[in-house]
Amino acid sequence: MVARLGSLSLQWTTVAPVAAVILLVFTWGRDLPGLVVGLVTLVLAAAVLAAVHHAEVVAHRVGEPYGSLVLAVAVTIIEVALIVTLMLDGGDKSATLARDTVFAAVMITCNGIVGLSLLVASLRHRVAVFNSEGTGAALATVATLATLCLVVPTFTTSAPGPEFTTFQLIFAALASLLLYGLFVTTQTVRHRDYFLPVTPEGKACTEDDHAEAPTTRTAMVSLGLLGLALVGVVGLAKGVSPTIESGVSAAGLPHAVVGVVIALLVLLPETIAAVRAARKDRVQTSLNLGLGSAMASIGLTIPAVALASVWLPGPLVLGLDATHMVLLALTVVVSALTVAPGRATPLQGGVHLVLFLAFLELAANP
Repeated sequence: MVARLGSLSLQWTTVAPVAAVILLVFTWGRDLPGLVVGLVTLVLAAAVLAAVHHAEVVAHRVGEPYGSLVLAVAVTIIEVALIVTLMLDGGDKSATLARDTVFAAVMITCNGIVGLSLLVASLRHRVAVFNSEGTGAALATVATLATLCLVVPTFTTSAPGPEFTTFQLIFAALASLLLYGLFVTTQTVRHRDYFLPVTPEGKACTEDDHAEAPTTRTAMVSLGLLGLALVGVVGLAKGVSPTIESGVSAAGLPHAVVGVVIALLVLLPETIAAVRAARKDRVQTSLNLGLGSAMASIGLTIPAVALASVWLPGPLVLGLDATHMVLLALTVVVSALTVAPGRATPLQGGVHLVLFLAFLELAANP
């Protein structure tokens, strides 16, 4: 999975995460001029690429499905910290930020990452092959979490508006943690073989023949640098968020677009890693990344914002509007039809990508 790297490559993948954190220290909490925003953007892009590299090193050492789980959980934990920080700073205008970002993450992962991975793999290898049992279990968990946390609040009557009462929010948070914990146990302990890449004949791949596994020391160094890179990515994304908000307002776009942009930035490492895996005909790894990230985004974000709601100055709006509920329902139905055969052609990838583009268009023009 991980190609041998020259000394130059090794240097930049080591320097980029450190540079991102150093730049974050000097820019945190400050108004950034245009030139500095440009520098931050360049360093952020380098940190994203470095994060992908180090995630692949760790994944190659620990094997699937642990590798994709490491990246999905690491990115989501820092994404949660970013969302909570922005909500604490934003007041009433950030009441829907958690909902917008989590829903954007679901659409990006289930349609953007999954669709792009299926398209790349099927174009390169004619047919994209994956394990329908494991992928179906992941999809069912994502659908349950998304419905429980993002759809049900729209229809509850105990609180005004698309909000949960305190007890409803506590239940949703605990249920999210329970379902996510059950899935991780299933993925890594009881039915690990359901989440391994498969051969065109449908047999699980237990070894990676592309390269020799890195040493434990190398993997631990990469794990540390992965953490630094992700902290830098999300921290710098927060630093440029005022510029993003100003640009969104200047363009006359809805405030929900801010959540979409944040989700796109945060999920960029998973997107690149998933496409790389798809090119190597390891579509199951791509789906583990996509659906695992969607699941972690809901399963970890909702409990975190539920806890943070004690200190949040404004309301916490979680319920989706009618248009987004239709998109979510269509995504679940299409995903189920894609997963059931365990094989996909460019058509399935194209359908998911069209849904993703529809989401982006409706976010900008509701």
